[in-house]
Amino acid sequence: MAGIIIIIIIVVVIALLFVGGYNGLVRLRNRVEEAFSTMDVFMKKRFDLVPNLVETVKGYAKHESATLDKVVQARSMIQSAGTPEQRMQGESALTQTLRSLFAVAEGYPELKASANFMSLQNDLSGIEDEIAQSRKYYNAIVREYNTMTETFPSLIAARLFGFARKPLFELPDEAERTAPQVQF
Repeated sequence: MAGIIIIIIIVVVIALLFVGGYNGLVRLRNRVEEAFSTMDVFMKKRFDLVPNLVETVKGYAKHESATLDKVVQARSMIQSAGTPEQRMQGESALTQTLRSLFAVAEGYPELKASANFMSLQNDLSGIEDEIAQSRKYYNAIVREYNTMTETFPSLIAARLFGFARKPLFELPDEAERTAPQVQF
């Protein structure tokens, strides 16, 4: 009789660990999705700001079409992204091309003095700060989720129910790891 009680206790403990691991994974998966969605809102704000910025620069720097085309292509890459990973790649490309755009703007004193351009710069700077903070939060939640999918006993539930690692939002180019310089 005591042996049956011990077996029942062991089964109950294992079941509780399994259920707790599964529920924890679900909670973290939802937080990862929420964090990406928050980051996506700020990236969308930047995405919407880019055409205004391009048009403002275009008015002053008409012969810089190659740089402007790269910005538009990066924006299109984001728009056609089908997965979060593709979206992250597009965002990295946009960050790089915005750097090029501001480098071009450096050569046009009348553009730098434009109130519209200054306003767009300030808006972009604020959005970049918000994106950086939301990336930091997203990566922290993803790290927590990935740790749970790889540690015992929750890794059993993760494997059984298809909880896979999520990608961190990392920038491939070392130069991209800092916000674009938008101050002149």
